[in-house]
Amino acid sequence: MDPVTGISLARIVLGVCAYLAPDLTAKLFGLSPAENAHLPYMSRMFGAREVALGGVTLVARGTARRNLALVGMAVDAADATTGALELKAKRIPLAAGGMLVAVAAGAVVSGGLALARNRG
Repeated sequence: MDPVTGISLARIVLGVCAYLAPDLTAKLFGLSPAENAHLPYMSRMFGAREVALGGVTLVARGTARRNLALVGMAVDAADATTGALELKAKRIPLAAGGMLVAVAAGAVVSGGLALARNRG
């Protein structure tokens, strides 16, 4: 499977999970919906974004696909930065923050590797 396709499908799966089961998805990432009543709302917003970005990247071709993969990397870098900021402010547990930052940073690295591989 093409790496960009794999990343796009992973985005869609994560987005669908976050949208349809926001409490469960939050718990899997070590966050507590019980402590934040607004977490499901934010999870669904995140989920919708992931489905849209994954879907449009999946169907794009050529330069548009490359550019959308770059947009995905920028979004993932912003997510990693957000996680680091929340950790620094001690608003999320260390284990959850570490996982969130690692997943987002891993997506950035994976996107870069996928683009490098597709380049040739």
